[in-house]
Amino acid sequence: MSDLLKRITINPKQCGGRPCIRGMRIRVSDVLDLFAAGLSAEQILAEMPDLEANDLQAALLYASRKLNHPVLVV
Repeated sequence: MSDLLKRITINPKQCGGRPCIRGMRIRVSDVLDLFAAGLSAEQILAEMPDLEANDLQAALLYASRKLNHPVLVV
């Protein structure tokens, strides 16, 4: 699974430093937005032919890891 996360790149000079897929100008948020809009993995891959199935998995894993943080109880 950690190999999937290697597909996510962050470059301060690209896309405002937002996480992208394999150095391309396709942001993780772009992939997530397409999933949220109801597109299937197959539809996303057809819409963005530069992506691979593992890129979609990587985007989901990255988002999941970012959201899984400790919650402070006050």
